[in-house]
Amino acid sequence: MTWTADRYRRFADVEAPGRSALYAAWADGVARDPEVLARLDALPRSTRLPHLLFAVARMHGSGHGGYAGFRGWLLEHWDALAADLARRTVQTNEPRRAAVTAPVLAALPGPLAVIEVGASAGLCLIPDRYAYRYGDRVVGRSPLVLDCDVAGPVPVPADPPRISWRAGVDLHPLDVRDAGDTAWLEALIWPGQPDRVDRLRAAIALAREDPPRIEAGDAAEALPALLVEAAAAVAPGGSVVVLTTGVLVYLADEHRARVVETIRSSGARWVALEEASVLDRVRRRLPDPTPDGVSYVLSLDEHPLAVADPHGRSLRWTAEPGALDALRAR
Repeated sequence: MTWTADRYRRFADVEAPGRSALYAAWADGVARDPEVLARLDALPRSTRLPHLLFAVARMHGSGHGGYAGFRGWLLEHWDALAADLARRTVQTNEPRRAAVTAPVLAALPGPLAVIEVGASAGLCLIPDRYAYRYGDRVVGRSPLVLDCDVAGPVPVPADPPRISWRAGVDLHPLDVRDAGDTAWLEALIWPGQPDRVDRLRAAIALAREDPPRIEAGDAAEALPALLVEAAAAVAPGGSVVVLTTGVLVYLADEHRARVVETIRSSGARWVALEEASVLDRVRRRLPDPTPDGVSYVLSLDEHPLAVADPHGRSLRWTAEPGALDALRAR
């Protein structure tokens, strides 16, 4: 089985079920289709991801039918799709991830100067503009309340994080004021998730009031200058924070290593919500045995604190009570 066939099989069997029946069916069809797999295998690996292909197809008008119709449409429009795949990247900007990172950000000495790597349109860069509901506790006041199911001793903050300066970096920044960019963000949401569309639109409306600054560039090259700027901007007693949410898995190994080393050597605090597989130090520090179903891990300075749903639906605290207090006092 080729890498591509295996990737679509895993997507069909593990990632899509329970989240998008349509994407599960499409991925299952592709995994069994030698002709489509051969065409995908001729493309760079980074462009073959199931959710990238499906989002681009929907942007081009594929519709939401079963695999037989989708396959015919795919082959008919292949050249246009391949060209668009070459310029697109997965830039899912799920604002509910802020509900996962907010307890850690709020615990750090503030106000904060925050730099987000892979910021997309910056919707996770404005956690101070959202309110949060953790169980029966509501934190903050905002037109957008982000719900997050919690388990364990989650240190629910009294207030949202205090941020006095913020900037993001992304290879291809998206602009919340641009109709084409916001349409792409909607296309990245899997079919059958209308609540995510509503939440995205509400977050975009808040971001448009004062769009966060997002620099175009490679994080490993852009971070040093941004870190200097953040250090100059942060108030006495505040913290410079690098934030990453679901971005590192999309970087090639060598590139990811450069970005990680840049963050490590910066002296900034690092709040990460990333796949457990991409950060060796985080993975080695996970509880033994690792909780079942672990996909994404919330960490501070590469110390795991909790496991979470990739899109912020749930947060399960796995660190000992007081662990965050000990880390924040670094």
